[in-house]
Amino acid sequence: MSQEIFWILLSKKLSGEASPSELKDLEILINENPEWQYAIQNLEDLWKHPAPIEKFQAEDAYMLHLQRITETSTSFEERKATTSPIIGITKMRKWYWAAAVILLIATGLLTAGILPITERTNNKTNLVVKELNEISTRQGSKSKIQLPDGSIVWLNVGSKLTYNKEYGQQLREVTLTGEGYFDVIKNKEIPFIIHASNINIKVLGTAFNVKAYPEDKQTETSLIRGSIEVTIKNRPDNKIILSPNEKLIVKTDFSTKKGVDISDAKYQQPPISINKLKPGALDSAVAETQWVENKLVFNDESFAELAVLMERWYNVEIEINDPELLQKRMTGNFEKETIEQAIEALKLTIPFKYELTGNKIIIHR
Repeated sequence: MSQEIFWILLSKKLSGEASPSELKDLEILINENPEWQYAIQNLEDLWKHPAPIEKFQAEDAYMLHLQRITETSTSFEERKATTSPIIGITKMRKWYWAAAVILLIATGLLTAGILPITERTNNKTNLVVKELNEISTRQGSKSKIQLPDGSIVWLNVGSKLTYNKEYGQQLREVTLTGEGYFDVIKNKEIPFIIHASNINIKVLGTAFNVKAYPEDKQTETSLIRGSIEVTIKNRPDNKIILSPNEKLIVKTDFSTKKGVDISDAKYQQPPISINKLKPGALDSAVAETQWVENKLVFNDESFAELAVLMERWYNVEIEINDPELLQKRMTGNFEKETIEQAIEALKLTIPFKYELTGNKIIIHR
């Protein structure tokens, strides 16, 4: 029920109709559910620049939502009746209009996979399902999250982070799909554990980057400060300790070569390598973490690899219809450029032609 009250209180806050006690209640709810912070950030940003919405559509959406709440619970009605005994129709319309708009925006965010999703216990069977918080970003979108223990996670485009509702009580354990930069609060009693692709990472308190997109050919872990312990899932007894400014690369497509018998034990061990991180020529920042500063940095990447990075970054589809272009290598970075400006900049390095239709870019000679 707290989630329903949260929407109402947030609506009243944005419309300027929340009382001091209601603002305090909202603050308590947010502190109890830190995973809602990203939702609030997005909703507040969108509220400042709301898209045109048909008035009656918004009112209908909100009234239908109130009806659903009423049918499923009486506590909300009691709350609504006691929150403000005397309230003018103009004031009421002002905050429930805000709620209607927020509900439409939130529905869009939820459909896009941005808001936290909770998986509840199945009461019809004896199977116990732990409640999970899931936070994800779309292609072209990044986010910053504060976990219940104060640790900070930046999620890169097209990424997902999940963790148990009981996070921080006995375990600090998360699962990452995609790319994330972690700044972990130190706690010797409760280690921080990340499950990502074919590796597990254990830390006490440190800052590091993990890149583990399912479609990529390798998983990368780059340590900025502190130390981390990495375990390869097919090598449980082989623990790798990284030092600051080291990068661990674990291949994920090692068993797909033609003529390889993957039942052979030697081919079940993914190739790994440890390299030194290289600071940039203009500053001391490393390319692996520049995305946190909203910079897409690429260093000696093939056009094929760069196309994948740009697809995620700009939320577009790129098709390269020339085998030679796919192998061309490029170095550079994009920060404030639009996709059209980025493509035009690449043309200065490697001549090619392209057509942009909607969300798809076709590149050829």
